[in-house]
Amino acid sequence: MKLLRLKVTDPVGFRSLQTGFEIYFRDEWQLNDENSQDLPMQQEFAPIICIGPNGCGKSNVLELLAAIFYQLEILRVRRHFLPRNFIYDEEDNPNGYKENNGSPAAFELEYLIKVPNEYINPAGKSFAHVRIIKNINSSPDIDWLNAEQFNIENFTKVSDREREFLLPQYILGYSSGENEILSLPFFKMRFIQFDEYWDALQAQLPYSGRPETRLAYIDNSFSQAILLCNLLFYDNDILKPFQEEVGLVDVKTFRIIIKRQITINELQVEAFLSANNSQPHPAIVKDDDTGIISLKLVKLLEADDDSAKNFDPMISRLKRCATCFFVDEDSDTLYLDYYVNEATKQAFQKNFSSPIELFQAFQVLLSLNLYSVSDKLKSELYCSNSHYVSETVPTLASDERIMRFKDVYLTKKNISQPVLLKALSDGEHQLLHSLGLCLLFKNTNSLFFLDEPETHFNPDWRSKFVSLLKQCFSEQQYDPSHEMLITTHAPFLVSDSTPEKVFLFKKENDQVITEHPNFNTLGASVNKITMNAFGKKETIGGYAQTLLDKLQLRFEKGEQTESLLEEIDQTLGDSVEKMLLLKTLNDKLEEQ
Repeated sequence: MKLLRLKVTDPVGFRSLQTGFEIYFRDEWQLNDENSQDLPMQQEFAPIICIGPNGCGKSNVLELLAAIFYQLEILRVRRHFLPRNFIYDEEDNPNGYKENNGSPAAFELEYLIKVPNEYINPAGKSFAHVRIIKNINSSPDIDWLNAEQFNIENFTKVSDREREFLLPQYILGYSSGENEILSLPFFKMRFIQFDEYWDALQAQLPYSGRPETRLAYIDNSFSQAILLCNLLFYDNDILKPFQEEVGLVDVKTFRIIIKRQITINELQVEAFLSANNSQPHPAIVKDDDTGIISLKLVKLLEADDDSAKNFDPMISRLKRCATCFFVDEDSDTLYLDYYVNEATKQAFQKNFSSPIELFQAFQVLLSLNLYSVSDKLKSELYCSNSHYVSETVPTLASDERIMRFKDVYLTKKNISQPVLLKALSDGEHQLLHSLGLCLLFKNTNSLFFLDEPETHFNPDWRSKFVSLLKQCFSEQQYDPSHEMLITTHAPFLVSDSTPEKVFLFKKENDQVITEHPNFNTLGASVNKITMNAFGKKETIGGYAQTLLDKLQLRFEKGEQTESLLEEIDQTLGDSVEKMLLLKTLNDKLEEQ
């Protein structure tokens, strides 16, 4: 996928992006360079870097793109399923969402995306040019602008089949900070995924075993799932970044805990019984002694003695991969224990076709932890414009969650005993999380949003981050099927990027402005990039600069130069600023 252009046409703008804001991710010259066989470096994976001061609007661009694809997912998913409490006002909002619900009311987006092999024509055209336009009070329209160049007869409008591949295979979001500005559309989609399963359970319908939607926000609750999927499927060559930077060798043991039933009230029972009044719902269990009514929430995800022979859901497959498992009868909780060796990995690879399929199984199970959120709260979230979802959605205690990981132990270089995953540092977690996300989806046609992914990194990791990303995608060096946008304050990421891949964000007269650097950023010094991105010319800290300014003022007032030279040398460490001041004072001594 190659992003081309994004424009805000909403009269009130979007977040801090004013109406008329427009960003060109690529021009014709850059596209020609990327397609040139004579410039192999241009065909390598290279993220788009957005850098600038706090509050300059760079994260809003990521959220805008996420919100656009969220709207497109709503249109796609509603053909199969959409929760009843999502469409809260059909007459006033025929599209099922408010214009001010955190999504842009009007926009334009253009990009190129690879088409399936059967669409490629003899001339070798492989990228569809897609334009998406949304106007006020209307649904987004998807146009295939260069359809006539492909192997299609009598093309008039985008079909359902074509809509599937004209959108990215996955839209993946990750933010390392507390600012949830990127997460809102993803969280809404996560609740839709839960309601999709809940409705299938109510109506006793078959469930696909994977999320219907393409959007996935990979926050801390998914970090263990991401890491395990990589370690269970990939060999040492692919996992080299984990080994070289974190010293992580492998996973030793881990446990999965699944709470199979929850207590429900009479109102919830009626919803389940209304689907089939002729006989009791198989997922409803009533205790005759206490009168407590329970719902077997994972009924569609685990086979039992009465299940059909071809019914092979995810929990049953996880059981087959386990070293051992047992059920706590009192709480109806399933414990799956894994001692990981080659046989364990082979079992996972036999029962799950890919690491993504295993991740999607974890994704479904983890989404069931949203069961406690009321319909009223979900309705408010679906039309919310809030930036802080976590303050709205309750966090369950560990023993109340439907699914959780526990006791994930890892083996590390030069450490004799296994290390608990939670004992790793914030920086180690962040590196494993961001690189693991890239490795897991490296073979997909996806759009990645990384919002300040390097906040906890040491300077060495920051300087290596772009190289590590390239290493994750190395197999796709000449197959640019994915796009990545990164927001950052780290000049190291800019120094590893060419100018056309870097956007400097700034605000002027309350308007967000973007521009490419006017110098060659690839290999440029951190100090030069800092000066251009943040307007900071000093190479030393603010307090040290204050001390140096005071010493210079004393010199300008005529204080004895030799004593000042000695004081400067003893007080301040080596820096460009110190050397310039010392030179000025030495020149004065020579004059004297």
